[in-house]
This record gives sequence, C-alpha cells and structure tokens, in this order.
Amino acid sequence: MVVLVGPMGVGKSTVGQLLAERLGVGYRDTDEDIVAAEDRTIADIFVAEGEPAFRAIEKRAVRDALAEHEGVLALGGGAILDADTRSLLAGQRVVYLSMDVEEAVKRTGLNAARPLLALNPRKQWRELMEARRHLYEEIATAVVATDGRTPEEVTQAALDALELKEA
Repeated sequence: MVVLVGPMGVGKSTVGQLLAERLGVGYRDTDEDIVAAEDRTIADIFVAEGEPAFRAIEKRAVRDALAEHEGVLALGGGAILDADTRSLLAGQRVVYLSMDVEEAVKRTGLNAARPLLALNPRKQWRELMEARRHLYEEIATAVVATDGRTPEEVTQAALDALELKEA
C-alpha cells in the first residue's frame, strides 16, 4: 500500500490515480468514501456539524480504508491531525506531497468550497500548513515537492522516492 498525504489541492487524487495505474493496483480516496457514506459534501458536514464531528467521521474512514485497501490511498488534508491515525500510518509507505502557498493559490484558487479557507484564504492556508507540516513530515516515508511539476512528474518522483517498480 502507498498512502498519499498533503494539503488540500496538492493533487493527491490526481497523483493517486496515476500512481495506482502505474503500479497496477486499486485507488481509494477517504474523502470520496466519506461523501459516499454520508451522502453529502464535506463542506456540508462542516457547516451542519462542525469540524470535530467531521474529524471523527474522517478518522473512521481512514481506519477502515487502511484495513480494507491494498493499493494507493489518498487521505484528506487534515486526516493526519489525529494521533491515532498517525499511529496507524506508522510502518506504511507514506508520501507527503508538498507545495508552497503560491502553488496552492494557482491550483485551488483557495476558494470558498474549501471550508477551512473561507476567510482570508492565503493567511489561513499558511496557518494550516504551519500547524500540519511537521505532522506530514513525521509520518512520511518520502516527501515529494509538487511545485511546478505535472501530475505525471510527481507520480514518477513518488515511484522513484519509494523505489517502486511499475506493474
């Protein structure tokens, strides 16, 4: 299994799908699992129930995915905030996809569909990264910078960093 972590908009879903294809394995995304199970968007869960309720749902989704899935798994940007989740990731091949704030602006537009970035998006993105960067780095087997790279280049860099052979 390969687990992709990193901030929102870094390309975990896109790179995850490419990586799964190249390794000849399945792809799974815990954000997609949550939306399917809850039958509503993540933004709707945040608005209706708040971040703590969402994080509890996310924790279960990550635990289930790690137990059930063998291929490439992408986690939501904040999944690593939970200590139990970080413990579950110990011993896994975890790739932290990183990017700077300017790249985040280009990729996401830092738009309001991202519930944690609704006000002053650049400032909030920087604060989120200051709070999370060390957690991403703590659990990562490999760190792959995505700035200025195509999804294909990032995928190849992840394969190289993990010394994985394509299927």
